[in-house]
Amino acid sequence: MEATVTWSVTRARMGSGLVMTVLLLPFGAYGLARMGFIPGDVPIVLGPLAAIVGVVLLPALCEERAPFRHASSCLTANTLTGERSVDLNRIATVRLLTTFSYGSAYRTLVVRDSHGVRLGITTERSRRKLRRAIEKADANATRGVPGPRVSRAARSYLDLAPGRELLVHTALALLSLTMSVGLYVAVLLRLGGQ
Repeated sequence: MEATVTWSVTRARMGSGLVMTVLLLPFGAYGLARMGFIPGDVPIVLGPLAAIVGVVLLPALCEERAPFRHASSCLTANTLTGERSVDLNRIATVRLLTTFSYGSAYRTLVVRDSHGVRLGITTERSRRKLRRAIEKADANATRGVPGPRVSRAARSYLDLAPGRELLVHTALALLSLTMSVGLYVAVLLRLGGQ
């Protein structure tokens, strides 16, 4: 079991590293262009392509895909980096990741257990199991057992807390995405202009 968990975490890190390498590729190409190894237009062409790949692929690396297996204490699903299994009795953190596509918000609950395995929950059935696990952990927390750290936006999305956290989270996610993509493109254009 421990070897499977370790391999799952390693595959996830390799996938994230690959996406980050793609995002940094235009900056490496800029260095090669400055040294005269490649044409100066290559970083400008690579920039938007790398940004699109990074924005689309990075959040999707840990999202659950069919086939799913639900046991009483764990969720197992395929992801882009292979099969992952999260222990619901040992949840460490839960956070809400919001991305945008075609004018609508797309939400994924990213669950990490004490083994370091992360899984992006997207289906209703998995959300129900996660909600029950958090409610159980919250009940245990009243008896002195430390529970998982669950963001306010994730609690709101799971209907475990009232409030406007979901609206605030969505606005901040849109602002963050817009600013980071804008800054990335501005830096690439600045580098390409020199």
